[in-house]
Amino acid sequence: MKKILMAAILSTSVTAYSQNTSTVEISKNPFFSEFTTPYCVPPFEKITIKDYQEAFVKGMEQQKQEIDAIVEQRSVPDFENTIAALDRSGKLLNTVSSVFYAQNDCDTSPEMQNLDKEISPLLSSHEDDILMNALLFAKIKKVYKNRNQFNLDKEQNKLLDETYKRFVRNGANLDEAGQKKLRDLNNKITLLQLTFAQNMLKETNAFRLVIDNKKDLSGLPSSLITSAAETAKEIGLDGKWVFTLHNPSIMPFLQYADNRTLREKIFKAYINRCNNNNAEDNKVLVRNLLTARLEKANLLGFKDYASFALDDRMAKTEENVYKLLDQLWTPALNKAKEELADIQKEIKKEGKNFKAEGWDWHYYFEKAKIAKYNLDENEIRPYLELNHVRDGVFYVAKRLYGINFRKLDYMPLPHPDAEAFECTDKDGSSLGVIYFDYFPRPSKAGGAWCGTYRPATYENGHKVNAIVYIVCNLTKPAAGQPALLSVDEATTLFHEFGHALHDFFKDVHYNGVSEVPTDFVELPSQIDEHWAFEPEVLKVYAKHYKTGKVIPASLVNKIINSEKYGQGFATTEYLAASLLDMDLHTLKSVPTNLNVMDFEAKTLGKRGLLKQIPSRYRTTYFNHVMGGGYTAGYYSYIWAEVLDCDAFEAYKEKGNIFDQDIAGKFRKCILSRGGIDDAMEMYKNFRGREPEINGLLKSRGLDMKSPSPKNKSKKIE
Repeated sequence: MKKILMAAILSTSVTAYSQNTSTVEISKNPFFSEFTTPYCVPPFEKITIKDYQEAFVKGMEQQKQEIDAIVEQRSVPDFENTIAALDRSGKLLNTVSSVFYAQNDCDTSPEMQNLDKEISPLLSSHEDDILMNALLFAKIKKVYKNRNQFNLDKEQNKLLDETYKRFVRNGANLDEAGQKKLRDLNNKITLLQLTFAQNMLKETNAFRLVIDNKKDLSGLPSSLITSAAETAKEIGLDGKWVFTLHNPSIMPFLQYADNRTLREKIFKAYINRCNNNNAEDNKVLVRNLLTARLEKANLLGFKDYASFALDDRMAKTEENVYKLLDQLWTPALNKAKEELADIQKEIKKEGKNFKAEGWDWHYYFEKAKIAKYNLDENEIRPYLELNHVRDGVFYVAKRLYGINFRKLDYMPLPHPDAEAFECTDKDGSSLGVIYFDYFPRPSKAGGAWCGTYRPATYENGHKVNAIVYIVCNLTKPAAGQPALLSVDEATTLFHEFGHALHDFFKDVHYNGVSEVPTDFVELPSQIDEHWAFEPEVLKVYAKHYKTGKVIPASLVNKIINSEKYGQGFATTEYLAASLLDMDLHTLKSVPTNLNVMDFEAKTLGKRGLLKQIPSRYRTTYFNHVMGGGYTAGYYSYIWAEVLDCDAFEAYKEKGNIFDQDIAGKFRKCILSRGGIDDAMEMYKNFRGREPEINGLLKSRGLDMKSPSPKNKSKKIE
């Protein structure tokens, strides 16, 4: 997942919070001067809550002054004194925003959450003050209409287009009453999204499955049992075992625990987060959020929120999104039904006759996979030690792009568990710094993501390197033991690193053209996944953590032959979430008594979703969508998968997954361009044509012309 931070243009009217702060205290704030740390990374250990608060306020004040200077200048508006000046504004605000929101996601605290609630309305108001500034927009419009006079290059033209469009999309053309309503809606949406995310974190952290009878651990891997014992000890339950709703705990529990009653308990707790009629319940909040988003879209001239959100994305229209999702739904559901039949066979083998439920899927699917392919994921974990996998990620990047990574010691760290590396280009020049933060903790949001403390950019004509971070929630090892990853976790590391490469290679001169559309942003990450389990790559990094022996060819063959098994479940649960997101945001009206869980059941039920497969994210904990960032955009992963599968085929067609010419072209046409070019134009510049869906169908085993997994046999030596 790519963390998308709206930092290019933030906001204005602020209270004089810092009036009573002495000059001496101000000078100590790390944000008020250039960082003097190695590589100019944030001095994490020196930053206090007060520093953040002061820097937010001063950053808004400074940007207001910069905007006023643009508005008040008497020179004829042109690209440099208006568009570029606006793009350069808000440097302090962008810096503190990037650091604060990154830290609030990976290591939050009650104090940070309170500051988030305090500062969010101010930031929303500040952004609105800029985007609804009539005098500023008049100057932008004048430059936009007279653009042919300025001899602009392609990047400058794109910045001008994006700036004008952003103002229009944010109410610049509304009358005074309309702008006031939009301000109120923006503030409401911001607070609702923030509360949603905080409720989800609280509810996730609140649940504990406490086991005090060793018999109830039957079937669980020893590493998971040890980890659960340590979790129990950390919270004062020494001698017991504690399992949580964080993925590295719940998913292997559902996969291996023999105790069906306990599987049911933890499964239901997981899928009912923020749906328990308590203080953290999100049902009414979601209804209010949908209502506010729809009102905003209507106010800006759109029929529904999805139309508004898609207007500046690659997909363009909701019809295009539904066309792709519907095209995949039936073959995915058919595969899922085949997998369910296999699960029922495993239940019958045990002499039982109950119908499988959601809490049975992972458990019996694992048995079915072993029966079909003689492959137990626990056989693979010893070859996927975390440091080895990370080195494999680096190896692929070096083979493709010639870049190198060097461990940095004695660096300021965003958390003591993190580690830092310098990335250098093939000519030896520095591309920046990357942080890795691997394991779950109560102060960290769930999932995995990549972002920047500082984007790659230019200042005064000089390149400024990126400071990138990757945050995961991988299986935490027991004390003194190595971290052994699952196949999915190893793939996640490759995925997030693909985002990091995008951040390192980006070569744009303006903040306003730095980002690509939401439904294109996953292409760089998802294509990187393709190398993770290529036999040629496994031979390099997949080494047994005890013996150092390379993963045997026999085990690799099992991985290859079973790689598409399970795609029925995986694709269906993903498509269900994507369709749910779209259905919620294509509503033309939101009933005041809307029960969002009833809506979810109806919209997925009419499509025939199996009861054993819940949507990957149910409405009340769908943070990608309800927390902002991927709103009416969760489809983006599968949209980008069409691109990444088709792009990887370019390497396959050459017969060399490390073809330097193709990698160089991918870097030049896609990774370095930011949002200068139209997304489809970027892809066609790389591939020579528009993407085709065949690669995705083949990758997921949904191609009806290809043999089913049970008849397929591939072998490597």
